[in-house]
Amino acid sequence: MREAVEELWPEIAWINDNELRASVLETWIKAFEHSPLEPQDLNEIPFTLLIPDCPATFMEHKRCVVHIARRSAEAMDEFLGRALPIDTDVVIAGAILADVGKLLEYETKDGKAVQSDRGKALRHPFTGVHLAMACGVPDPVCHIIATHAGEGNMVKRSTEAYIVHHADFMSYEPFKNL
Repeated sequence: MREAVEELWPEIAWINDNELRASVLETWIKAFEHSPLEPQDLNEIPFTLLIPDCPATFMEHKRCVVHIARRSAEAMDEFLGRALPIDTDVVIAGAILADVGKLLEYETKDGKAVQSDRGKALRHPFTGVHLAMACGVPDPVCHIIATHAGEGNMVKRSTEAYIVHHADFMSYEPFKNL
């Protein structure tokens, strides 16, 4: 499973902190251990069930979010870093893990992705935080997982969480116009 996750997520190598990199990898492995989905499914299922016939896959969306978040963090650090410190490792890890809980929220039936019974009760920010905490992911990254979606509108987001939240919605909202 480790090799399959590393193949899905070459961006994990961008995380400089060895412990954080390892805990991000372990979180994805644990998610697959508890999921009805297989790694190859993520290249086929839609990234959201909220957009009928969503044309983008889970991994297309997720990798886009990670790339947008990293580049945004780098630009913000370049121009605002003196006044607004940003932990790029936390941004990258948070972007990679933001939707890990969807592995517990989704299942496939008749070749189509649908919301699982667990997913009807617990959205992916909740299950994602649970998986990440069980793998030793630090709180600043768990904060991003918890606040990247609408649930985060009720709390104060960290700078890193804002970056991931906006990267996520930049690559989600336009699909509503299709």
